[in-house]
Amino acid sequence: MDHIYPILSEEQRIHMLEAPAGKVSMVLDTDTFNEIDDQFAVTYSLLCREKLEVQAFYAAPFFNSLSSGPEDGMEKSYQELLRILDRLGEPTENRVFRGSRQYLPGPQEPVDSPAARDLVQRAMAASPENPLYVAAIGAITNVASAILLQPEIIRNIVVVWLGGHALYWPHTREFNLKQDIHAVRVVLDSGVPVVLLPCAGVVDHLLTTLPEIERYVKGHGAIGDFLAMRYEECCEDHFAYSRVIWDLSAIAWLCCPGGVKTHLTHSPILTDQLTWSKDDSRHLIRVASAVSRDKIFGDLFRRLESLSGGAGK
Repeated sequence: MDHIYPILSEEQRIHMLEAPAGKVSMVLDTDTFNEIDDQFAVTYSLLCREKLEVQAFYAAPFFNSLSSGPEDGMEKSYQELLRILDRLGEPTENRVFRGSRQYLPGPQEPVDSPAARDLVQRAMAASPENPLYVAAIGAITNVASAILLQPEIIRNIVVVWLGGHALYWPHTREFNLKQDIHAVRVVLDSGVPVVLLPCAGVVDHLLTTLPEIERYVKGHGAIGDFLAMRYEECCEDHFAYSRVIWDLSAIAWLCCPGGVKTHLTHSPILTDQLTWSKDDSRHLIRVASAVSRDKIFGDLFRRLESLSGGAGK
């Protein structure tokens, strides 16, 4: 039997999908050890203090050459979160939570975890008028599990997810998406308000280089040196090399006005072939169509400068 989700009116969903004007509460779900962009996004979220109250961080599972399996990827991400918050002098107790040890085993089978339980608790304490923003920059397992554990939370949250490719792309075999197809379908089919940040064709414009990192990141506090080290380590030869810092987009949509251009469209259907299918009878979501690379990096660099007393540009 299909899982029963609360029904949101389209008017309510559209209202919740408007870019936030004031300060909001958020949690960040991240596969922090998978690449180097998560570290930048975690830092960015904590530097946007006038815009974001970051309540919690959730370690997401991942499985590639950097991990021996989803659980190992989650644990490595958990430990990386602790390292980042330590360098920023941020508290970690009751704020950093281990997530799912595996991907969803079936279409509507949640994976219980401290992260999913914490998300349920915080979401139930929020409201449609003051929703909890769930920025997710890895496999969407933890978020989908929380929705399945307590479907009522879709009334009180807005999911800002980096995953998949542009809706016009010939396929959507993107790392975050293809790891947990069941979880993606839960999020896109449940009616929860979603801001989708596609990778290829949209967010892949968020490129930077080692000289830029050395000039505007390195030397700005312990975290600046840490981020610069992670960037330098990511490639043996930086000659004519640039790298996408994808995950900044999820934070930028919340705290950098004009940094991410979006529009409303009908929630796509994820096919078994990992392509997008269109159905105009489905509920609306918000989808990013472009990012302002310079505006987003400029915002991040100015905030990092403040850590060492820089004057800004």
